[in-house]
Amino acid sequence: MDILVKDAHAKINISLDVLGRREDGYHLVRMVMYSVGLCDRLTFEKINDSKGEIILLAKNPDSLNPLVTMDENNLIYKAAKKLYEGYGIRDSVRITLEKNIPVAAGLAGGSTDAAAALKGINELFDLGVSVDDLCAIGKTLGADIPYCVRGGTMLSEGIGEILTPLPDFPKVHIVLAKPACPVSTAEVYKGIDAYDIKADERPDTDGLIEALKTDVVSIEGDKYETFLKKISDCMANVLELVTIPLHPEIGEIKKMMEDNGAVKTMMSGSGPTVFGLFTEKDAAGKAVSVIEESGLAKDIFLTS
Repeated sequence: MDILVKDAHAKINISLDVLGRREDGYHLVRMVMYSVGLCDRLTFEKINDSKGEIILLAKNPDSLNPLVTMDENNLIYKAAKKLYEGYGIRDSVRITLEKNIPVAAGLAGGSTDAAAALKGINELFDLGVSVDDLCAIGKTLGADIPYCVRGGTMLSEGIGEILTPLPDFPKVHIVLAKPACPVSTAEVYKGIDAYDIKADERPDTDGLIEALKTDVVSIEGDKYETFLKKISDCMANVLELVTIPLHPEIGEIKKMMEDNGAVKTMMSGSGPTVFGLFTEKDAAGKAVSVIEESGLAKDIFLTS
């Protein structure tokens, strides 16, 4: 196989709790993450030249965020380099990135691209590296990368590297809206360190996990709405306590989604992207239109 394509899916946090901070500065978290339909796409082409080069290109260079540099500083390149150095790959590879996930959005765009690079290089060169080993390699580049290697619905603990698979999140329509405000993850976590988080401000992660174990096949109509409400009542992101006061437009977007039928709205990661969960596609579409008209969000997506 000389060419293959990998989709790199964005993630949202359907719960996020910060439990403390280690002496090395990393924060201890307990959160549930979920892969959504929005994705970047990476195309891998093997070049049989024995030069061992990693060539990184953009499919849509004119629309790339300036923060995305197509060089050795990109996580895609760094992930590929790890496998090249660790497994003695001799031939070159051309990796073309189609970037769709907004940058610095709380959607793990860089991490999911790196994860796709690990999986793509592993498959293209038939290295036979296990998923566990790919996760271990990814962890050296970023705490979210092991999750992105596995994807799906996962409980994430420790600094994000301890992963436990969970039943899939129920099928819903998802609106993602990223306001233009820049959010500093370091500033948000510094703020949460100083914040006295109350019990009712934290997610009920255990309750969420228990609810996800429900057999939803036979749940229809009003019962399905009730089921989603039970799940949504367990969801929370403690980082909203810091980010929303700094950027009130996040709260405004959440209210727009709620006013247009969202079962639940929440910020993903440290922000600024807001997601809304909808049972009806028409309602989700209306929320997209309202947010677009408001001008509060630069990037808006309707996905699943």
